[in-house]
Amino acid sequence: MTKIAWIVAVVAVITGLVALMVPMSPGIPNARAQEMAPPPPQAELKPAPATPIAEQRAELGDDRTWNPAWDLVVEQALPSELLSPQVAKAVKPFCPRFNALGEADKRVFWAYFFQALAGAEAGLVPTANVRHMDLVLQVKDDVTHRMIRQEGLLQLTYMDQERYGCDFDWEKDKELAEHDPAKTILQPKNNLLCGVNIIRNQLIDQHKALLSSTSYFATLQPGTPSVRVFLKQMANVPAVCGRRTRTEPRPATTMPETATSAPASLPSSDSGLRSSFVATSTAVTH
Repeated sequence: MTKIAWIVAVVAVITGLVALMVPMSPGIPNARAQEMAPPPPQAELKPAPATPIAEQRAELGDDRTWNPAWDLVVEQALPSELLSPQVAKAVKPFCPRFNALGEADKRVFWAYFFQALAGAEAGLVPTANVRHMDLVLQVKDDVTHRMIRQEGLLQLTYMDQERYGCDFDWEKDKELAEHDPAKTILQPKNNLLCGVNIIRNQLIDQHKALLSSTSYFATLQPGTPSVRVFLKQMANVPAVCGRRTRTEPRPATTMPETATSAPASLPSSDSGLRSSFVATSTAVTH
């Protein structure tokens, strides 16, 4: 056999051995196997029950009601901390079985919570916009440098974009009409995602319960007329949560149902949270 033939034979043998060894090597991924592998499981998402105000709107044929797609916005945005045992004590008055729930049901609880909060804060109207007429309570927004307003489903302000990492853009919005739904602060997704950040801050960073006297949201401050509006909207909390405890005495009068009676709040100068009071119907525009 010639020298060239020997070289060709050796190369062929080496090539064959390498071909046999490559699939067995743990350091080299099998592209074919990766292509055929099933995708990682996605979190199960499902709509939450309707709050009392949403039910009433549906009965009246009013389209200014909760959109089930907003449940999915909340459920997909929830950080892991809000699904962990860390928050079980904080949410116990409304969901005693929180720790025993599967992840999907925990997400549904939070979706319902934000629907109830939006019902109490803005009557489920995404373009709800509150400006306070009392001169003592008129404060300038640090971002807009105008008298502060609370806007959207959760009645938020442009200052929240800096405090809570919210996706609001004042420079873009100031050119739009006051109640233009295209405004970033009025877009339900932006408003709700900001609300998730605020609640995470309250429960995880500040180690507080959902109902707290220093909550950002007036409707979550115990002992106020505002919290009673929120509690009424929590009447249809998912059944899997178990029987909830009453955290406020039953009010003597009928609770308001719309955004015209939803509370509005202002930033507190010492804590960054909002001090609250009930807005008059003349201060709310849709």
